[in-house]
Amino acid sequence: QVRLVESGGGSVQAGGSLRLSCEASRYHNRWCMGWFRQAPGKEREGVAAISTDGNIIYYGDSVKGRFTISQDNAKNAVYLQMNSLKPEDTAKYYCAAVGVLVCFSSDWLTESRWSYWGQGTQVTVSS
Repeated sequence: QVRLVESGGGSVQAGGSLRLSCEASRYHNRWCMGWFRQAPGKEREGVAAISTDGNIIYYGDSVKGRFTISQDNAKNAVYLQMNSLKPEDTAKYYCAAVGVLVCFSSDWLTESRWSYWGQGTQVTVSS
């Protein structure tokens, strides 16, 4: 079992930035780590994913060019730098982990393919 703990959420004005962090209770050298978000009344949406070797990175279309996913394996951590935030980015953001094979295809966008989830951190962007 793996425990994922997110932090770094908060409230920011449009155009601002936030950095989310996710710490895992243990390290696995062949994982896919990802960020999802869910706004009220909407389905959970894939935001970004990264393989633990850093060679595979994906972004959802709505965040490309604004968000950056990164990792620090020494800290069992993955980060999401969010720049140029928009009100439509308002959501609860979740960290997720699964075996690395999910990182090799568009399967990363499918919520049901992920094995472990954090409790989420709220991001609110005001106009």
